[in-house]
Amino acid sequence: MLERSHLADNALQALHDEDYDVPFNTQSLNHDGLVFMGGRDVTSLDGDWTFCVDLLDTGLRQKWFSMLPEAPENRTEPWDYDPYMGETVPVPSNWAMLKEKWYFFEGSAWYTRPLDIDAVDDSKRQFLRFGAAAYDSKIFLNGEFLGNHYGASTPFCVELTGKLKSGRNWIMACVNNARTRDRVPMRNTDWFNYGGLYREVSFFETPKTLIKDFFLYLVPDGSYGTLRAEVTVDGPNTGPVTVSIPGLCVEAEIAVDGQGRGRADISVRPELWSPEKPVLYDVSVTHGTDRVIDRVGFRQIERRGTEILLNGVPLFLRGISVHEDDAVLGKVTNEEDLRRRFDHARELGCNYLRLAHYPHHERAAQMADELGFLLWEEIPVYWAIDFENPATYRDADNQLRELIKRDRNRASVIIWSVGNENPDTDARLSFMKGLAKTCRTLDPTRLVSAACLVNHARNRIEDRLANHIDIIGLNEYYGWYEENFEDLVTLGENSNPDRPVVISETGADGVIGEKGPKRGLFSEDYMAEVYRKQIATLRRLGYIKGMSPWILYDFRVERRQNIFQNGYNHKGLIAADKKTKKKAFHILADYYREIAGGDVDARKAS
Repeated sequence: MLERSHLADNALQALHDEDYDVPFNTQSLNHDGLVFMGGRDVTSLDGDWTFCVDLLDTGLRQKWFSMLPEAPENRTEPWDYDPYMGETVPVPSNWAMLKEKWYFFEGSAWYTRPLDIDAVDDSKRQFLRFGAAAYDSKIFLNGEFLGNHYGASTPFCVELTGKLKSGRNWIMACVNNARTRDRVPMRNTDWFNYGGLYREVSFFETPKTLIKDFFLYLVPDGSYGTLRAEVTVDGPNTGPVTVSIPGLCVEAEIAVDGQGRGRADISVRPELWSPEKPVLYDVSVTHGTDRVIDRVGFRQIERRGTEILLNGVPLFLRGISVHEDDAVLGKVTNEEDLRRRFDHARELGCNYLRLAHYPHHERAAQMADELGFLLWEEIPVYWAIDFENPATYRDADNQLRELIKRDRNRASVIIWSVGNENPDTDARLSFMKGLAKTCRTLDPTRLVSAACLVNHARNRIEDRLANHIDIIGLNEYYGWYEENFEDLVTLGENSNPDRPVVISETGADGVIGEKGPKRGLFSEDYMAEVYRKQIATLRRLGYIKGMSPWILYDFRVERRQNIFQNGYNHKGLIAADKKTKKKAFHILADYYREIAGGDVDARKAS
């Protein structure tokens, strides 16, 4: 189809040119284009989109995006695919969850839908926002290529100003989830490789000059008496910005420079946010006719030696790790799923969740602010990333910047994690030091961490990255992948860490139901015994300042294929139905209640 059409230029190029993708791999849709969204009126573009999988990338070769709607009987060439007619899928969704034949599909897929505009308002700017698309997204409007985004879990915006027409417009997205060696993560991971437009898509308009970014935080100087507002506006008018916080009687005017940037310190003493009292303040920011809003909590998180302190009080992180995964919805997250997640964390006695191993839905952090949970958020610099490749670093750094810009007004987020279980090489150290620097440059109010590796031969934490982060994340599976719990005690003695250590992962598989064994590995009883031994060992380890066992729910993953796993990791404290609790759930909950009681006594004493 179309090889002899003017769209494909010529037959040889369409069929044989393996550089067909190069013109579209611009990564031009990145953190620089993000627009602050709080309170903006948006038009949802969720719903049915025309859809087609495209394993051979025929669509890019033949330029499907240039095809105009045309009745089949009027066409002069046979079309192999019709972007405007045929099969539809819901957005948001993962294609793996929609049809069995798409379950393991990895490659490109095309999404198309109309955008109807009664009359284009030339006094405004127009944008699309994609909450996330896995992984490589190429966006087109009315046949024109608008840009390309890398990263499966962070949002991006596409400006449409000057490109829309009155009446019907056509949006097309080519989304590719193929795993490659230079991506973040690369080919080898330990969670399911979902693909598709799986978070919300929306259309919105702004004035010609808009509030592009806004960051409001408590200056971390120990005084608890200064808020700092940082704002960026974009457009021809760079007049002052007004920040209003009615609950603190604040009405501050901020001048912006020629680059549209402004900053001001505001002397005020807010009530501090904490898990026990998650106080949030309504905030509005106005510039000309543009106005955005947010709800922001103010707190100080810091480390002193081996202690983690929240608002000056020592803190033990009673946590659990979570994936975005659902037996029916895949990686799609909704309000009900998030509410259930936090309800189960509350029932466990958690004050903290590790959102692994990639940025989760932005609503998770908003809800954690409201409910009073602390969060560890991370990017998928996972296992053997191509640390020597500048393109890989560019991808990782952009994902990190998009995550930080999205969530840095969230009081609940206390840790940015820059990686998980990476081999300690010179290239990796340089890579990760750069990411840690990005965290601190964009956000001076949070701690930086990574799940570091242990030298098992010497039973020591010897990861050189530990010297460049605030909290050492330790993934240990004594009783499962490692046998002797006493090695965990010796590990601390040998390492003598000078900063807090958080057990970022620990646990064991426990398969329940008819397929589960009654004893031994993969049995529920074995899993429960691992938790009992883990807790007994942790009572002896003063250098441990928190834990987030692996994991809240059983989750889907391709690599786990023995007779008990059947494509799932069964380390969840709750089964994949997100209802059935295992014995280990109650063992951990009892331990957390005991610790929480001690925390209360310590706070009273202080």
